[in-house]
Amino acid sequence: MGDVVPLGRGRAEPPGRRGRDDVEPLWRDLVGRRLRRERQRQGRTLAETAERAGISTQYLSEVERGRKEPSSEILSAAAGAVGLSLLDLTTAVAHDLRVSRTSLRGPVALAA
Repeated sequence: MGDVVPLGRGRAEPPGRRGRDDVEPLWRDLVGRRLRRERQRQGRTLAETAERAGISTQYLSEVERGRKEPSSEILSAAAGAVGLSLLDLTTAVAHDLRVSRTSLRGPVALAA
């Protein structure tokens, strides 16, 4: 574990990536952003969404900010509260991760 550099908020950067600005986002960060974006798109408050999901407002806030690593039950409840299935949420987050990875590598040029 001596080769891992702490990044704060529970993150660690693997060896060979030190000093690079292109660190991949964590899954929990992307899940939180996606849930928040969907909640805000629908004009729902944090409190009403948390109530619909059956979780505390504080916990949902921490999930949306990427501070908590929620269980599959919490993810399912939070996704359902904004009208998404777990499959919808994970597919959207996987897409976000794919997009972020592409942007980390820089521009892509395709030739015909």
